[in-house]
Amino acid sequence: MYCPKPIDTSEVKLPDEMLALTEKIAENVHDVWAKGRISEGWTYGEVKDPAQKTTPLLVPYAELPESEKAYDRNTAFETLRLIVKLGYHISKKD
Repeated sequence: MYCPKPIDTSEVKLPDEMLALTEKIAENVHDVWAKGRISEGWTYGEVKDPAQKTTPLLVPYAELPESEKAYDRNTAFETLRLIVKLGYHISKKD
């Protein structure tokens, strides 16, 4: 039986500028997902229907329900924390 064991990043504190980056990454995560779905033939629909390949989530990130944005934000946040935990540094070019 599969037992997920993500690396514990709970002690990693991200600087404020990385917290702002989280939202941009979350938006991009959604756009990458949406582009993939569209390339697979999915279209917007009011309900998710795998047989018809429709989903209500094929909308711009800003129009997603807050619960969906939270999922993407958490993915971005945990990814940034993992990068820092593993000893990498992220810096912005000016």
